[in-house]
Amino acid sequence: MSPFPIQEMTLPVALSGSDVIGQAKTGTGKTLGFGLPLLERVTVPADVEAGRAKPEELTEAPQALVVVPTRELCQQVTNDLLTAGKVRNVRVLAIYGGRAYEPQVEALKKGVDVIVGTPGRLLDLAGQRKLDLSHVRALVLDEADEMLDLGFLPDVEKIITMLPATRQTMLFSATMPGAVIGLARRYMSQPTHIRATSPDDEGATVANISQHVFRAHSMDKPEMVSRILQANGRGLAMIFCRTKRTAADIAEQLEKRGFASGAVHGDLGQGAREQALRAFRNGKVDVLVCTDVAARGIDVEGVTHVINYQSPEDEKTYLHRIGRTGRAGAKGIAITLVDWDDIPRWQLINKALDLKFPDPVETYSTSPHLFEELDIPAGTKGVLPRAERTRAGLRAEEIEDLGETGGRGRKSAAAPAPAVREERAPRTPRQRRRTRGGSAVSDAVAAAAVPAPATEADDAPAEPRTPRRRRRTRVGAAEAAAEAVVSTVEAVVEVVVEPKAAKAAKAAPVEAEPVAETKPRRRRARVVKPAEDEVDFQIAPVSEPVAETKTVTKPRRRARVVKPAEDEVDFQIAPVSEPVTETKPRRRTRAAAKPKTETVAEAPAAEEAEAKPRRRRAPRAAAAARTEG
Repeated sequence: MSPFPIQEMTLPVALSGSDVIGQAKTGTGKTLGFGLPLLERVTVPADVEAGRAKPEELTEAPQALVVVPTRELCQQVTNDLLTAGKVRNVRVLAIYGGRAYEPQVEALKKGVDVIVGTPGRLLDLAGQRKLDLSHVRALVLDEADEMLDLGFLPDVEKIITMLPATRQTMLFSATMPGAVIGLARRYMSQPTHIRATSPDDEGATVANISQHVFRAHSMDKPEMVSRILQANGRGLAMIFCRTKRTAADIAEQLEKRGFASGAVHGDLGQGAREQALRAFRNGKVDVLVCTDVAARGIDVEGVTHVINYQSPEDEKTYLHRIGRTGRAGAKGIAITLVDWDDIPRWQLINKALDLKFPDPVETYSTSPHLFEELDIPAGTKGVLPRAERTRAGLRAEEIEDLGETGGRGRKSAAAPAPAVREERAPRTPRQRRRTRGGSAVSDAVAAAAVPAPATEADDAPAEPRTPRRRRRTRVGAAEAAAEAVVSTVEAVVEVVVEPKAAKAAKAAPVEAEPVAETKPRRRRARVVKPAEDEVDFQIAPVSEPVAETKTVTKPRRRARVVKPAEDEVDFQIAPVSEPVTETKPRRRTRAAAKPKTETVAEAPAAEEAEAKPRRRRAPRAAAAARTEG
């Protein structure tokens, strides 16, 4: 077996210790082109035993570093280096995001010879002083153009400043933009630029890849893809989409149509992404729908078809997509479906790569030339027959617990908490005893509430109903009624103190005018009967006439201004709701005031029950007299 051109030209220069810039088409063996010289520069215990190195040259710190842009490419390079260094027992560690820190830190403490990692996690561990880069002898930047596109170039420059000044630097990529060349000039010493191609290759693409480009409608693409996947001789297939949402949608539609499909895109966790790739490599899944994160470095044997469901962004993306097939000398088929809106973009790609498809043919799922060019059996429909559904599917591959960052797995730890709260919650409402308006609890309610603390747990459910009954019960005691009257009177009325005999005299002139609203208030007033010598309170209404009484132990006297005898009038507060309409009868009011004083002396022994309804009209007459006077 002969080496590839890039390997044949790179190995002699790289093994001599010189800096190398390697440029070759994707799928032509660049990984081993820099991997074998990298492994040779590492000192391991087997070299000391063979006499090729001294014991003091051994170290637990990493001696070689490979920086890659994506996690999938990191795994791919790590597996290749482990295979190549298995004889010498070289320790290779993959460091990338999406996994737990602890296993990677533990592996670094035990000792590592070669590290393959992504820029973000490398900078993170180096900033925490978990990763020592002071003993690195060789640095490799793989897929440097992709790191430039993803914005990793500043991070790569920070990593380079942490390395020793004396080292070997190798840079490999399928394309070489100007920014990558500038990076090489700044950090490489007299590099050798190697650009390798096969003699039978023409243009930028590999010759053994058959390319087909069709103009397709977006609503007909799922049906076209389903029929293309049933072509004769079809092995594993990869479908590339521009967006993560489209990739997830197509994978779901193909699964409903009977195909064993999986998805790889940025919205999935690292465990789900690795699950799909393992299932694809193991043959449990034969269709992998992915975004451009899987377009770099994925080397899976048996990939025969690559379908560009959506047109790529540029010519570099197109080269890396179709490079997943036709690897290591095998043959492959690349199919690109271009929508009407993507025709200008595709024409730029076609011109840059010098292809032969400037104006793709309009094609539908029923077009005869689609069946002829791709060798699809006649009569094929968009649903896979049940007899051909032999793959185990994505669910047959277990998801590995990677300890992913981002808070996953915390719900199980917090699950027992609600059970503890359920036991403690019922105790608080059972111990509450509330009263309405702060009033004292009656004897009957207090007697009913006494046995509550002594009840057993079995009687606990009936206990919370006791305070509700207590709040609805009417207490007939005079003390509770008096407290309720006081609480109402203090909010809306003013209290005026008068002798009891004077009130009875004032109520006499209005005996013939009963008020309809006195009935409900007469019943409430009869609850409290003051003594004959006591002074009771009279209420001056604000908006409505309200008649309430309150017993007091000590009489309250108010100082009054005494006018001449003929003009002596008792002043009262006029109601707000009754406007004053007459202003003339001032003389008549003075005359009417005299019989009132005489009536007080003549009727001191009037009954209490007859005086109460008249008491309500007395303030009105006196107030009207005061305002008119």
